[in-house]
Amino acid sequence: MHAPETTGRDGHGSHKAAGDRKRGSRLREDKRFRIFSGSANPELAAKICEHIGVPLGETRIQRFADGEMHFQLLENVRGADVFLVQPTSNPVDRHLVELLIMIDALKRASAGRITVVVPYYGYARQDRKDRPRVAISSKLVADLVTTAGANRALLMDLHAAQIQGFFNIPVDHLFASPVMVSYFRELQLPNLTVVSPDAGGVERARFFATKMGAPLAIVDKRRTDINVTEVMHVIGDVRGQTCLIIDDIVDTAGTLVKTVDALLAQGAVAVYACASHAVLSGPAVERIANSRLKELVVSDSIPLSENAQAQNKIKVRSIAGLLGAAIESIHMETSVSTLFS
Repeated sequence: MHAPETTGRDGHGSHKAAGDRKRGSRLREDKRFRIFSGSANPELAAKICEHIGVPLGETRIQRFADGEMHFQLLENVRGADVFLVQPTSNPVDRHLVELLIMIDALKRASAGRITVVVPYYGYARQDRKDRPRVAISSKLVADLVTTAGANRALLMDLHAAQIQGFFNIPVDHLFASPVMVSYFRELQLPNLTVVSPDAGGVERARFFATKMGAPLAIVDKRRTDINVTEVMHVIGDVRGQTCLIIDDIVDTAGTLVKTVDALLAQGAVAVYACASHAVLSGPAVERIANSRLKELVVSDSIPLSENAQAQNKIKVRSIAGLLGAAIESIHMETSVSTLFS
């Protein structure tokens, strides 16, 4: 086996409990409350634990020479309310299998309840049969997570809201919008118009526009192939406006750059963008760097590559506090809906 990857107090540093926070102190003393992390985004898991004021649970991940994963819990979880933080980001298949194995380990260790916290849900873009003889992969992944033994799911900014219905377990669906709205309010952008880059994202953009007190515009686009889109035209008047594009995923950034060009061609004076999930695959970072986009703001649902971190146009806002508050609410059996505002 390769050298183990250990998470928790010994693996990714000490996570000091916030003793001056009443709720954090109460949860820290709750022996039946545990948070564990996979290898996809341990930094986010650590921030969540710091927000709540509890230590990150200890685990050990090892891999055989052929890449096969071996996972071990290093703490007793019998009867515990366990939260497992693992976005299924790149490499998607590896992190997905890792999630399933961790769920199985928790189930066999007699955890009382297993809640998967998946800040980025891979395969979400394959939520329907849009052409003959294709899989509905997002439904398959939901079935896998449920069959593995998860009792509940906490998800963030799904590509399509109906994916919640693919799960046969309770799902809490959060949005990064409150974090992003706070940031852009501080910028006080003049003559702001919020833009949806496609018809499917109108609801998301409308929420943002309402919170910002700004008008809404829509870009009509056509997807010609996987990761290939053609911007058609802008619906709405953006002349003389500062435009803010609202999207859930930035993958290769091809659509984003074309949308920026379309808005500027229609008379926009500046274009900013906001996306929940910075997939940023292939030429994405280079495209953003060479584009006329002023700034791209993303969440830390997916850890950025070193290349992306070095790009000064890309800014990161953490959703750790939002996820931490949701985890607290789920454990304490209180309402999660207050986090939507």
